[in-house]
Amino acid sequence: MKTIQPVSIWDNGQVLEAKILNAYAVIVTLGTSATFYYALFAENADGSQGAQVAQGNLNMTGEAYTQWTVDSYAWDWVAAELNLTITGDYVPPVPPQPEPTPDAIIEEDIEEAI
Repeated sequence: MKTIQPVSIWDNGQVLEAKILNAYAVIVTLGTSATFYYALFAENADGSQGAQVAQGNLNMTGEAYTQWTVDSYAWDWVAAELNLTITGDYVPPVPPQPEPTPDAIIEEDIEEAI
């Protein structure tokens, strides 16, 4: 998944902001073409992936397909087809670890002593 410069998407009477792009090849006909599924997602306040705001398929053929040898080319091609600018890799936030309770600390100490 990639982060993108935010784009406004009209969805059911609301303007939503997409900030995350996901894409993957769903059909590849070797030597001929590839079909990519893509989805655009909002981002929640905590940086996690939000609701899907758009999705679809793109067909890569001809010279574009011939030049596709690495994943980064496919990402750039999908972004160009959708008129998006990739800003980086999407890294989901790590949820905070709960603080251990005093009972848990005592139990850990007892287990280590045994």
